[in-house]
Amino acid sequence: MACWKKIRSSSWIYPTLVLCIYGFFSLMRPSEPFLTPYLTGPDKNLTIDEVTNQILPVWTYSYLALLFPVFLITDYMRYKPIIILQGLSFIITWLMLLFVQGVLAMQLMEVFFGMVTATEVAYYAYIYSVVSVDHYQKVTSYCRSITLAATTVAAVLGQLLVSLAELSYFYLNVISLASLSLALLASFFLPMPKHSMFFHKNRIPETPQGATDQDTKSKATSINEQPSCQEDKDTAKSSVLSRTLPECQSDKHQCHMLVQLCKDVKECYSTKKLLYWSLWWALATAGYNQIVNYVQVLWDYRAPAKNNNVYNGAVEAAATFLSSVTSLAVGYVKINWDLSGELALGIFSALNAGSLFLMHFTTNIWVSDCCQSKHGTLRFNVWIQQLCRTGDSDYYNCSRS
Repeated sequence: MACWKKIRSSSWIYPTLVLCIYGFFSLMRPSEPFLTPYLTGPDKNLTIDEVTNQILPVWTYSYLALLFPVFLITDYMRYKPIIILQGLSFIITWLMLLFVQGVLAMQLMEVFFGMVTATEVAYYAYIYSVVSVDHYQKVTSYCRSITLAATTVAAVLGQLLVSLAELSYFYLNVISLASLSLALLASFFLPMPKHSMFFHKNRIPETPQGATDQDTKSKATSINEQPSCQEDKDTAKSSVLSRTLPECQSDKHQCHMLVQLCKDVKECYSTKKLLYWSLWWALATAGYNQIVNYVQVLWDYRAPAKNNNVYNGAVEAAATFLSSVTSLAVGYVKINWDLSGELALGIFSALNAGSLFLMHFTTNIWVSDCCQSKHGTLRFNVWIQQLCRTGDSDYYNCSRS
């Protein structure tokens, strides 16, 4: 009991613990490596062409359309409500995946999954609004490694249930739905942040210039002139205006924050290092999402799926296990990315490109699986090492300017 009180009173342990619990259960989805076999199997009875050309692309465009507005709303709402929204979107997605039929229904399901991935920014940004800069490196490694660990556990569990217990893909989705329900429950216990990056910065309240001038004039009037009826009316009007002033100030503040956001974006991307990193990350993320979206279709083409002969879960586990271990370790390692950052990005990019070419040209399903594992591991390692710089790098300073 004393230990729990200590955790609750800690400025960073409690929110990190709850967020990690949410992250674990939201990624503990053993059915995800088997999505394509599930959609083309007897449960949904869709063709591979319908899945490839009509259903999967909807997620890409939904994600793109929702990403920027969700980013702004996330900051304005201070993260926690958006994490809850992500949990609700997860539940809706898996309910539709379980109980509705047809191409149109699956397309709508992909729209909700686009909401899930667009709101993912709230999970990664939340923790920086409730902990001090001193703990950024540790909490980053914890939050990222727990998601990778959950993906690994889910993939291994799914593979064991399919290969050994010959469990139906339908019941894998039921297990995923139960895990997502626990994640949604955990999200309600997150502390509400008091500030955010743009709309709710810690500000020193300023006295409005108009109010200062009015006070000066009223003092001069009280000294030099006697009160009159007209002055009483003016005072009454001023009092009404002063009551509406906070609302006006709030509107002006929001407009000011939007203008400041545009200025921050311009200032940040005038830094070549940040611009190069952002371009690399945008291209890497776009490519990675396309691979994740369609790699199961490639595997089905190379080796047509049979219910107990599918090893998608084993590949997912291999792709994330090493990333989980290394991302946790990186939280305790100091790396001078100012000296080695560009070289590392070049090497990782070349290795990723080589893996993709090999996946395309090989006809061996095992070689294709190994390439996918290597591609995911390399990208996640770069991601976590770059994020660990936020406590003392130009990236964090720019975002807070």
